Amino acid sequence: MAVTVTLPDGKALELDDGATGADLAAAIGPGLARAALAVEVSHPRNGRPQVLDLSRTLPDGAQVAILTPNSGEKALELIRHDAAHVLAAAVMELYDGVKISIGPAIADGFYYDFEFPDGTAISEADFPAIEERMRAHVKAAEAFERQEVPVAQARERFLAEHQDYKVELIDDLIRNAEPGHPLETVSLYTNGPFTDLCRGPHAPSTSSVGALRLQSVAGAYWRGDSSRTMLTRIYGTAFFSKAALEEYLERIEQAKARDHRKLGRELGLFTFSDVSPGAAFWLPAGTSVWNALVGVSREMGEQRGYTEVKTPLIYDSELWKTSGHWGKYRENMFTVQVEDREMGVKPMNCPGHAKLFSMQRHSYRELPVRYSEPGLLHRNEPSGVLHGLLRVRHFAQDDAHIFCTEEQVQDEVKGCLEMAFATYELFDFDVRLELSTRPEQRIGSDDMWDTAEGKLMSALEAQELAYELNPGDGAFYGPKVDMHMTDSLGRSWQLGTVQLDYSMPERFELTYTGADNQEHRPVMIHRALFGSYERFIGIMLEHYAGELPLWLAPVQAIVLPVSDRFNDYADRVRDDLGGAGARVELDDRSESVGRKIREAELRKIPFMLVVGEREQSDGTVSVREHRAGDAGAVPVKEFGERLRRQLY
Repeated sequence: MAVTVTLPDGKALELDDGATGADLAAAIGPGLARAALAVEVSHPRNGRPQVLDLSRTLPDGAQVAILTPNSGEKALELIRHDAAHVLAAAVMELYDGVKISIGPAIADGFYYDFEFPDGTAISEADFPAIEERMRAHVKAAEAFERQEVPVAQARERFLAEHQDYKVELIDDLIRNAEPGHPLETVSLYTNGPFTDLCRGPHAPSTSSVGALRLQSVAGAYWRGDSSRTMLTRIYGTAFFSKAALEEYLERIEQAKARDHRKLGRELGLFTFSDVSPGAAFWLPAGTSVWNALVGVSREMGEQRGYTEVKTPLIYDSELWKTSGHWGKYRENMFTVQVEDREMGVKPMNCPGHAKLFSMQRHSYRELPVRYSEPGLLHRNEPSGVLHGLLRVRHFAQDDAHIFCTEEQVQDEVKGCLEMAFATYELFDFDVRLELSTRPEQRIGSDDMWDTAEGKLMSALEAQELAYELNPGDGAFYGPKVDMHMTDSLGRSWQLGTVQLDYSMPERFELTYTGADNQEHRPVMIHRALFGSYERFIGIMLEHYAGELPLWLAPVQAIVLPVSDRFNDYADRVRDDLGGAGARVELDDRSESVGRKIREAELRKIPFMLVVGEREQSDGTVSVREHRAGDAGAVPVKEFGERLRRQLY
């Protein structure tokens, strides 16, 4: 008996019954057999791709693809998982009595969590010794051997080894098994002296880890629960080659120099304080940037028929129960008790906008109704994940919600996407699209999701827009189109989103009067293009290394008199340019002009205008451009016109 599989090029290949991924690679060619790491299988019954060890048997009728070192992120994720096991093996050899918990691959690397014996503290000073032992395991090319073991046997093994966390994980697997389908076996992976409870997959051997580096150490509560044991988390990364690792480490160094928290402090944009964790204190220069972005949102929205509204910050819990957030999102909300009512501080604007729509009568002639609100939001993020402006508790979004008829959906989605592209064009961001579909935890019927996903797909295809499918990552109430950009360091960021929602209008019983004089249910579209202004500013600062576009720069030009004798002339220059709409400062300190220039360069001010005897006599300014240096002397009026052309 034979099995038939389909290759990525559509070709069908017949193999012996019981054939494995390794057999498939060998059947295609000896070169592929040597390079093969794992096999990606899409099962004919569910169509979901799954990466398997090369030793696993292939199901008949499956679509298959062999992963090699050229398979991008999927291959890197595989060997980073391998490296996590190698790390655990090295640590267990070096430290007697250590207990292991979990060690997954993550974006750009991996980690493993350990409980070290009392009195043992791990720091980065210990990394060279651990790395040396890890490299010995990699050089030994230890095979990753998978075993399916009866669950009781695996539990007894880890119990005897005093590996309490593994025992707890097995107990959870037993407890969470589907009713009527008790857990019978678990998979164990062994590489060299180390055996771990693991679902896999893994490469054939440790030798696939071409280059590795441990990066940092941190504390992490077991299961993320602050009432449980604090474990030691060791982070690292791995690549197929030393050159790729060195390139990555260089990017990391660049990222440190571009860290928006560092730039925000140096440029005087914002600061933080423990009196309000996860909330920025915006200084005047940063507030200027923030207001400029809000101004862009307002101007572009007004041109496209949006009307700005303001809704409350705190609502009765009944509103959040109606929207579905109380059950799905409550742990991320700040709640307060007001007299005998439980209230929630809003983490998003959509329920408030739905309530606002419901408080008025609407005719089909008014639709679409487009509400926008740069509203303040609060989310109860754990302190461990707070990160500058990128992960905060207090923020504002360029939030908008459209209420429209079924027939208007495609045009409204098109309008949202066109506005998105126009917005990102201001920053020269090259944007790619993802269509995120229904998650496992969701509200609404399958028919509703079919309709919503189909509408978004039709809107994208009608505009001939390329997009990637992101299965299972939609909002709990509806599918969405997410917009991503890649920054100057090659990092991917999600910026905006357009979400189609049939559930919330149903939950809030929203209606409009149709042409037939009957009540109909509107469709709701959620739209945010900057997303959080705070997060967008953080991304933008790192992308531009703090050198913001001229129109956003909090100070666009600074006037630098060479001595106190020319302060009056410098003051007139500042007033003339400022009166024409530019943001101009005067540095009239009794410092050398060289020092003033150096400090203006550090502040990344686009233009430095030096004035002295000659400039005062000629009515000019000597222009220096940030980074570029001397640009020559020009009349004040001419420079003002040049500045306006660049701004507008």
